Amino acid sequence: MTPRPPEGDWLGTPYLRFERHGPFATVTVDRPQARNALTPAMYFGIRYAIDHVGRDADLHGLLLTGVDDVFIPGGDLGGSNVDGWADLPMLLGMDNTPFEAVRRSPKPIVCAVNGLCQGGGLMIAMLSDVTVASDRATFRSPELFRGIADTNYAQVLPRQIGPARARDMLMTGRTVTAPEALEWGIVARLVAHEDLLAEARSVLEMCARTAPEARLAVKRTLHEYYGHYDRMGMDASLFGPESVEGFRSFKERRSPAWVPEELKTDGRI
Repeated sequence: MTPRPPEGDWLGTPYLRFERHGPFATVTVDRPQARNALTPAMYFGIRYAIDHVGRDADLHGLLLTGVDDVFIPGGDLGGSNVDGWADLPMLLGMDNTPFEAVRRSPKPIVCAVNGLCQGGGLMIAMLSDVTVASDRATFRSPELFRGIADTNYAQVLPRQIGPARARDMLMTGRTVTAPEALEWGIVARLVAHEDLLAEARSVLEMCARTAPEARLAVKRTLHEYYGHYDRMGMDASLFGPESVEGFRSFKERRSPAWVPEELKTDGRI
């Protein structure tokens, strides 16, 4: 299949499935061969889906989930562009990430976190209106291991879970279990894995019963609570030498050059 941009219910990539179920849309991240790692087109496709639902009078909310044991692990650090409908520099140069779209969506977005959730996936889960997690889910923010100064995380995560726990997640890259994620406030609800989609759908139905204009006013206040992050600083980091070394070491399955010799290990962290 020749890659092509988003149009209608087609999200611009075969790795995102857009399905209509009555008044709601479900977007499923479906790239199990790469553990659901997001290509630039997939990032843009999620953003497009949010705007698409927002414009469609027949749709009243969006449910986002993944396949198998992975929700969203973040971007494909291998630089894959197999589904790209534009060259990679063009896709990376545009604002292709969906985070701001999640924050400003006039219609409710519910995440059903079915497994591994990290990087961009964790940001989407935190910024969605309600996130329901499977008891098998895990959460992580490994950006500093890749040399990325993710100032969006530095802005949002402390407001979500408090500065001490945010420092722990950001500075150590620790894995947070589903019960911890519920206790800390990363997610709103925790259910048995087999009940995940039914619970997420129920939550979305309740959200859709709220008054649209009043709901949007509440979302504006929540949006301001998270504040604004240093996008220019993050952009500089993404094209800086540490990020380049972080990506290269990830692909080569070795420790980055900045790691002390005594702490270097083979394989990815």
